Amino acid sequence: MGAMSESRDWPLWEVFVRSRGGLAHKHVGSVHAADAKMAVEAARDTYTRRMEGVSFWVVPSAAITASDPADSGPLFEPAEDKIYRHPTFYKIPDVIKHI
Repeated sequence: MGAMSESRDWPLWEVFVRSRGGLAHKHVGSVHAADAKMAVEAARDTYTRRMEGVSFWVVPSAAITASDPADSGPLFEPAEDKIYRHPTFYKIPDVIKHI
């Protein structure tokens, strides 16, 4: 029981996996680990046991800063007037995947 309670005191790391080349990394979960090397090993053992990915990232949870969902209006509304950023003006060839 001592090792189990000790591991809960370790920092929390967020795990992101990229399933194939060309795709974005996606958040898949979290692991507790004493350091980055241990977090990489724990992420590998926990989230890529069946060859689900080609690469992954581990990021200390404490290093992540998130916006408040209550602020989504003022935060994202300015993007609405920049229509040139929307992909509706571009024709993407059928041979292009993962966009």
